[in-house]
Amino acid sequence: MLVFATSDKGGTGRSVTSSNLIYRRSLQGSDVCYLDFDFGSPTAGAIFAIADLARGTRANGLHSYLRKKVPWPMRVDVWGESDRLSLRGRPDGAGQLCLIPGDSGGAEFAADPAIVERCVQLMLRMEEEFDLTLVDLSSGRSYATDIVLAALAAPQLRGVTARWLVFHRWTRQHIIAASGLVYGQRGIIEMGAARGHDPERLRRAIRFVRTAVLDPGSEQLSGLRPAQMEWFEAYNGELQRLAGAERLGQAVTLGSVPLEPVLQLREQLISDADTVTKQIANMATVEAFDSIAKRLTEDAVWEGA
Repeated sequence: MLVFATSDKGGTGRSVTSSNLIYRRSLQGSDVCYLDFDFGSPTAGAIFAIADLARGTRANGLHSYLRKKVPWPMRVDVWGESDRLSLRGRPDGAGQLCLIPGDSGGAEFAADPAIVERCVQLMLRMEEEFDLTLVDLSSGRSYATDIVLAALAAPQLRGVTARWLVFHRWTRQHIIAASGLVYGQRGIIEMGAARGHDPERLRRAIRFVRTAVLDPGSEQLSGLRPAQMEWFEAYNGELQRLAGAERLGQAVTLGSVPLEPVLQLREQLISDADTVTKQIANMATVEAFDSIAKRLTEDAVWEGA
């Protein structure tokens, strides 16, 4: 299965959430791979705590592969290469956890038939080797999105299950922006139709993930004054109505990730050591990651919306 992660605005936590989802899916026993298609800012290596790849690779990355400078992109075993001791060594029962980085100093580039064909071959290889591949795209209406839409329309990939995650923070601006990215002018559905996709089928393959969501019953809000809590609950209700009006309601939302101080201050994978041993991260965040990671491949979740 191929999963494509995108967002319209920066600061959604798309990359760090996607990394944690793929990490959790590996812990659940699946062989997984993370492709850093954020061409303008390929920094997934920093999230996986691989210092040499913090800004991407100096050679042999996805930029180089797609532009036919190398026969195949670099592949990194996170369990073997991460600098964090809590990530070093594959736990019992876990699957593969691989990273294919972008090139440092790279930039966006437009699709052409040769690039699209290279992308098709890459996706086919990922399907053969991994249970789940997550492709982290550049934000907005990007060339990276256009490249993968063109590749997915190729006959070789028509039988492959492809799903889309659109990340947005739980604010008015982000809800409106996420809706526009999917349903608006030159959005994913319109771009996909131009590349030969069935718009309705593409729409059914898209789900939204809310990030940095404050739960009215959480400890983080326990110190609010009554007037503040009343305002917060009213505003939260307003956001729920806006999300429904913008077609981002619960039926098409795969899950919500609570506001997590560790992720706000340091974008990283949250390991069991962070929640159990150090107790610096919240278990509710890990539970959200676990739930979304499982729901990625539950067909019933993706039907009927």
